[in-house]
Amino acid sequence: MGGAAVTHPNPYVDYARMDDLHDLQEPATESPFELQFILLSQVKELLFRMVQLEVDQARARVREDRPEAACRALSRAARHQRTLVGCWESMNAMPVDEFLGFRDELGEASGTQSPVYRLLEFTLGNRGAAMVRRSDFIRFPRLRAELERPSLYDEVLRHLYRIGLPVPEHVLSRDVTVPYEPDRAVEDVWATAYRSPDKYRSAYELAEHLLEVAYQFSRWRATHLLVVERMLGGKRGSGGTDGAAWLRKINEHRFFAELWTMRSAL
Repeated sequence: MGGAAVTHPNPYVDYARMDDLHDLQEPATESPFELQFILLSQVKELLFRMVQLEVDQARARVREDRPEAACRALSRAARHQRTLVGCWESMNAMPVDEFLGFRDELGEASGTQSPVYRLLEFTLGNRGAAMVRRSDFIRFPRLRAELERPSLYDEVLRHLYRIGLPVPEHVLSRDVTVPYEPDRAVEDVWATAYRSPDKYRSAYELAEHLLEVAYQFSRWRATHLLVVERMLGGKRGSGGTDGAAWLRKINEHRFFAELWTMRSAL
């Protein structure tokens, strides 16, 4: 006598919904490399979320004037970022002819359209409404909410002011929805902390952890560029970008710019 199959519980699968996770991949071709591409893209998306969660925690701790706790969150974020860089190493193992075999199936899809990646950039401080399509603000309301909050870097500069460093008023009261413009006075503030690390120990440690996150982000972009050049050469990228040329341009951006330029003044 027939009947419905009995599903036995599996605590590991049921808790994290692993069966649902493995049902999400729907490649358009029979190529195993397309499946790998989708899997790696999904892994990167989840890692973006992990990094953003830690950066958001760091921001909350800085707002509470708890720089040591913020540094711990930033240290965890940097660990996740190193795993993100490793994802490009896995992608780099794909032969170019196999990638071209399913590339057309991507259509206009591009990793630059990831709302969580953009959310991470907004949280760190690289932001502006022009960076996101209007439809994405509607579909992903967290992007608009994040854009209207002070970024991690905004909160860090406010914290520096509260502990006695001379961050200028126009930086503290700036419009947080627009891209941050590097400021020579902020560069001087960081230089002051680095010249007297014992006096400004918490600011110094916070700067070093911020710089590690910025370094890992730039390292991720640089590895992305190398993989694209190896896979596509000078071809146009997905999503309508100029491929490697576009990546070279954004690779010049640095989070927390004054932490980089300040080194020339020491």
